[in-house]
Amino acid sequence: MTNPNPAFTDAEYRQRIDRTRQAMDRAGVDVILVTDPSNMAWLTGYDGWSFYVHQGVILGPDGDPHWWGRAMDGAGAVRTVFMSGDHIHGYDDTYVQNPAKHPMEDLASLLRKLGWGDLRLGVEMDNYYFSAAAYNSILKQNISKQIVDTTGLVNWQRAIKSPTEITYMRRAARIVEAMHARIRDVAEPGMPKNNLIAEIYATSIKGADGHWGDYPAIVPMAPSGQDATAPHLTWDDRPLKRGEPTFFEISGTYRRYHCPQSRTLFLGSPPDKYRAAEAAVAAATEAVLTLAAPDALCEDIANTFNGTLAKHGFRKDSRCGYAIGLSYPPDWGERTMSFRAGDKTELKAGMTFHFMPALWLDDGGIETTEPILITETGCEALCCTPTGLVVKE
Repeated sequence: MTNPNPAFTDAEYRQRIDRTRQAMDRAGVDVILVTDPSNMAWLTGYDGWSFYVHQGVILGPDGDPHWWGRAMDGAGAVRTVFMSGDHIHGYDDTYVQNPAKHPMEDLASLLRKLGWGDLRLGVEMDNYYFSAAAYNSILKQNISKQIVDTTGLVNWQRAIKSPTEITYMRRAARIVEAMHARIRDVAEPGMPKNNLIAEIYATSIKGADGHWGDYPAIVPMAPSGQDATAPHLTWDDRPLKRGEPTFFEISGTYRRYHCPQSRTLFLGSPPDKYRAAEAAVAAATEAVLTLAAPDALCEDIANTFNGTLAKHGFRKDSRCGYAIGLSYPPDWGERTMSFRAGDKTELKAGMTFHFMPALWLDDGGIETTEPILITETGCEALCCTPTGLVVKE
């Protein structure tokens, strides 16, 4: 490995591998193919924008993991993974986006070479990077006595963050604080939205407190007015207007660790219903931050939030939070726990969440969200961004 600046020690990677192998034993698999780039990075350190082609990390019953992918990306693996060069394997470029052949044919050959061609194989069936064609190709190779769906197996091992991971998330928190401060400083009526987004991106990449900013897994969500009645619209060149809300769902990112946070800007005097929504969200947030602690359940958070919101005359149908940490596009969530009814996952110290008490009204939206860390005695809001509506007269 020639990585001049590894994110973690070899010892931490091997602790993660041991934890994952224990989960593999419980799932009844001998080998897993990990194609989610977040899981690839967590297990090996691999970091590259190569997830648009087939690639993966192979973790077998013993030894270090193996990186497998497009041959030209092998150089990036050499520069980022903790394993030695003999654990990096590249397929030739004739496999890239070629309907006549599939990279999983090469993967099958590699598994046989490693002596794992007839073992029970786990694959991440339901993630963004493993296709139906990939699965069909594996089946045609007849390489496994059994293929098991191991979607989420590695994701769940990432739930409790190490001290170094928490440090990285704190650095991401400082970055998102700076991003929101920049919005407060420069946003004004008549400013084209794309110009404001450029300011947000510049601030995020410059970083904060001497730490550089990485690219986020999700682009800034920044809808205004009627567009803000929907949660996932981005931006255009229309100017900001007095008398309408704009919410900003953005994330600071450091070494792929995300700290998302939302705030809502109102240019002019907010109507009473926005002030009422602001008060409802504030009360529900206080109730949740008081409750969140080890041994509470995810559904306890949701029930407390929804109950408090209802007392103020508001309702939110979707989940009000989810696990966060290391991620790649198109999502900064870990795709495990959610704050919603029925999720009985117990909170534990070291877990991190995006608490998401967003409300979408009939003429706009209000988002005042918080990234939180579960501690030994309760929870900690990772950011110090001022709460409530951001009002500029």
